[in-house]
Amino acid sequence: MQFTHEHEALRRTVERFVAEELNPHVDEWEEAGQFPAHTVFRRLGELGLLGLTKPAEFGGAALDYSYAVVLAEALGDCRCGGVPMAIGVQTDMATPALARFGSDELRAEFLAPAIAGTAVACVGVSEPGAGSDVASIRTVARRDGDDYVINGGKLWITNGAQADWMCCLANTSAGDPHRNKSLIVIPMHSRGVTVERRLRKIGMNSSDTAQIHFDDVRVPVRYRIGEEGRGFAYQMLQFQEERLWAGANTVRALDHAVRATIDYTRGRQAFGRPLLDNQVVHFTLAELQTEIEALRALVYRATELYVAGQDVTPLASMAKLKAGRLTREVSDKCLQFWGGMGFTWENPVSRLYRDGRLTSIGGGADEVMLSILCKAMGTLPRA
Repeated sequence: MQFTHEHEALRRTVERFVAEELNPHVDEWEEAGQFPAHTVFRRLGELGLLGLTKPAEFGGAALDYSYAVVLAEALGDCRCGGVPMAIGVQTDMATPALARFGSDELRAEFLAPAIAGTAVACVGVSEPGAGSDVASIRTVARRDGDDYVINGGKLWITNGAQADWMCCLANTSAGDPHRNKSLIVIPMHSRGVTVERRLRKIGMNSSDTAQIHFDDVRVPVRYRIGEEGRGFAYQMLQFQEERLWAGANTVRALDHAVRATIDYTRGRQAFGRPLLDNQVVHFTLAELQTEIEALRALVYRATELYVAGQDVTPLASMAKLKAGRLTREVSDKCLQFWGGMGFTWENPVSRLYRDGRLTSIGGGADEVMLSILCKAMGTLPRA
């Protein structure tokens, strides 16, 4: 992928923002279990970073997806996974379908504030009984005149405790589970919306994750994104960008883990010489760096094809799969070389070990990625 001066300028802007406005506060936010999303997003909006690929008439920059990949990759400089993930929800998970299929009225009301950073968005797909199996969600939006009346609930909702609106997938009719769903914007202050609890997780601590309940929540039918019954298809398109984002955001964090481990093992003496001098250590780190570069190349290739208008579902799924598994491998092997220090809470590699485990679960588990690939390859068993 060829980067222009504009790409590099964007990269420098994001790197400076992370260094000056995120990293100094990460430890505080991790301890608090939440970061100030409205404050951070407002600043991102001022810098023009929340709508890089979104339509200009609603405040976006109308750039191609390669710029979103530059943003995601540079956010990997953040010293935690939770804040970049929350930003990614705003830019690449809750808003793509709205930007592409929403009415002008709906985009003016909800997309424009999300781009400006004056509103925080979340995406509501997963439920207590439906995670990777999106077709089995049970939340229902029943038509009542000019309104939908929504009942059900969502789980694992990033930004859920602070969000102003949700891009919610709900069943709007009976029948084929792949054709009976719609995406609906739900203002989180609506009567009947309850944030039941914030979830305590093993990682991504600076990102609030909530369980949401809907009890006869009434929203106008005009809050539906695109056509009724097309929600499953729209969400699959959103997943394509989410999975590319996950791959792009991972590579810098892995780079930092390897570099930090090199520095630590060079300075740590064991049996009369630096630990790094042991062949098993420097060979392992060289292999890990090679795998990181392979992931980066995969993300870049998928991005090029996506920008060219191609369906990159298999490549995006590969990138997501590889990002999750490589994060587990890099963090585990690097942590081992830190010895007892690797088992401490504040260690950067142990934080990656905790935060990065989600990559193989969220946005479609590894097994779902493998099923997508097998379907594309024609290797699934015949029904």
